[in-house]
Amino acid sequence: MSYQSTLTSPTRAQRTRRRTDSYDNIEPLFTELAELDTDDPHRVALRKELISRCLPLAEHIARKFAGRGENFDDLLQIARVGMVAAVDRFDPDHGASFLAFAVPTIMGEVRRHFRDHTWSVRVPRRLKEIQQTIVPAMDRLSQRLGRTPTAAEIAEELGVDLVEVTQALIARNGYRTSSIDAYTGGDSEYAPTSLLDTLGAEQSEFRTVEDCLVVKPLIAALPERDRQVLMMRFFESQSQIQIAESLGVSQMQVSRILARLLSSLREQASRD
Repeated sequence: MSYQSTLTSPTRAQRTRRRTDSYDNIEPLFTELAELDTDDPHRVALRKELISRCLPLAEHIARKFAGRGENFDDLLQIARVGMVAAVDRFDPDHGASFLAFAVPTIMGEVRRHFRDHTWSVRVPRRLKEIQQTIVPAMDRLSQRLGRTPTAAEIAEELGVDLVEVTQALIARNGYRTSSIDAYTGGDSEYAPTSLLDTLGAEQSEFRTVEDCLVVKPLIAALPERDRQVLMMRFFESQSQIQIAESLGVSQMQVSRILARLLSSLREQASRD
């Protein structure tokens, strides 16, 4: 090996010292990386070294999001994906430090994972974003106030509308759902029971209530005479002959009116 190549090729000791340096001194390595061709073996090795050196940063950020219902290994994997993206996208010519670029990049990757993949029910994106900022805001306010903050105080701290904060707090209930087959405890004899065993039987009256709620606005929109015929037949329990006598028409006409109305209401209710 020539003297010149010794100067230009980092020694093992130099590489080792690089791994232990702070991230504040990592930018020259990115400058060196940018000057190498994509198919240069030295570039591949240097990129691998940068990724290896930044692994502790990804783990540190993953731990900041631990305890929110996600497996830590999954969070670590997501954080490492964000870290690799930061290594590949960082441009030292822009003048910013690598840390200033990498930290929001990695945290953004983890936050997107929480926003898009960890909700058990569909929640609007805006509420997901607000919900992610609520816990840190509550921690700050609890330390400052010495008590649990109100929704209005959280809204003021975040600079968002109170209604949105309230909706986000309610939406937190949809982050995780419980299986109805999961055991919830025991009865008086300490026998394990599932949530399904504690649920009541289906009430037939619920369907009747639902049907009434659907049909009520449709009936209200009917002409006065049609609405009167329905009221007399189904709410006052009058026969078709009695209705015909009250309206001064034939029983056949009442029968046709009822058939037409029921068919129309059934079609509209099914469509709605």
